[in-house]
Order: sequence, then C-alpha cells, then structure tokens
Amino acid sequence: MVVTILTRGRSRGLGLALAAEFSKAGHLVFATARDDPTPAFEELIKSSSSTFKYIKLDATSRSSVQEAEKQVAALLDSKGIHVLINNAGVINWMTTGIHALDDLDSVLNSNVTSAHIVTGTFLPLLKRGAQKKVINMSSSGGSIERSSVYSTMAIPAYNVSKAALNMLTVQYAQSYTDEVFTFLAVNPGWLRIDLGGASADLDVETGAKADVELIE
Repeated sequence: MVVTILTRGRSRGLGLALAAEFSKAGHLVFATARDDPTPAFEELIKSSSSTFKYIKLDATSRSSVQEAEKQVAALLDSKGIHVLINNAGVINWMTTGIHALDDLDSVLNSNVTSAHIVTGTFLPLLKRGAQKKVINMSSSGGSIERSSVYSTMAIPAYNVSKAALNMLTVQYAQSYTDEVFTFLAVNPGWLRIDLGGASADLDVETGAKADVELIE
C-alpha cells in the first residue's frame, strides 16, 4: 500500500507521528512538508529509506503541489496512491472579539483551500490506487452541535475552518461516490502537540496509532 502523508510547517507533530507509524507497518510513505526536514524527520528518513520518501511541498501553492505530484508520479512509475492524508493546519489565538477577526482568509487558505488543492491535484494518482481513500484531519472544534463547548476558546478562525473542511469532505464524497472513493473527516483527538498544547489528553504517538488503525 502506498500512503501519502501531507504535513506542513516543521515536519513534526501528528504528521511526523503518522508517517512513522505507517512506515513502521511496512507501507511506502511519501511525507511532504513545506520546510526543510527537522532532525526527527531526518532521522526517520535515514532509518526508513526503503519505505519513507520526503517530498517538499507547500500546500498553499498550486505550483508547489503540482511539482510534488510530478515527483511522486515519477517515483511510482505508473502505480497509484492508496491513501492521501491532508494533515496541514494552523491555529491562531485571539484576545479580541469576533468582530476583530482578521486572520480568517489566511487560516481558511491553510486549513481548507490547501486540502482542496492537494486533493484535486493528486486525484489522478488516487484513481490508480486500489483503496482510493482521502483523509482530512479535522477537529471537534468544527462541530456545530458542540460549538458551545468551544465558546470560551479564542480560536474562531480555526473552528470556522474545520467546519468548512468537514463540508468540503462531504462535497468530495458526494461527487465521487460512483468511483468508489472514501472521503473521511477524522478528529484525531486532543493531542499534546503545538496545536493542542501540553495539557492535552493524549500523547501524539497514541493518537497516531489510533488514526492508523482507523485508516487501515
């Protein structure tokens, strides 16, 4: 099985943990990140060279995504991708009210538009794969039903973006139902990573293992 893990920022956190878990299971992983690999990422590349490939990709740039797709396609040599995981995302805290929200465009671009660009660009490779799975990492912060739980958390742009990502996932699922695709919006849980903070419920390794079991 070929699994493409999409990470952004500094090739760490959940994206790195997912890449490690899939690689450990013997799957071929194309892990992408916008920046140069962190030391932990470099170590994974060295220790898993046969099952782990690093591809530079800025998920907010169409030209960067297209170039990454060309590199992956060349390495696969007419084979396809089984699973695509959109894990890129940012979260910004604000102390003023919703009326002063000024980062909505940038957060939507990072958390929603980038997932759309990557998914659309890699669809031809996904169509060649047997499983045809697209996993969008979402959050309970995007839940309308549970919005009151997050009313005291000053992350409105993040919550709006995750609600939008959920609907984007549904739109793709409805559009490709006849082609036997599976599109899932997955809440990985409250993890102790940069986005979740040190007081979160779960360590990132536990969260990654649960996600891998669900995806497989």
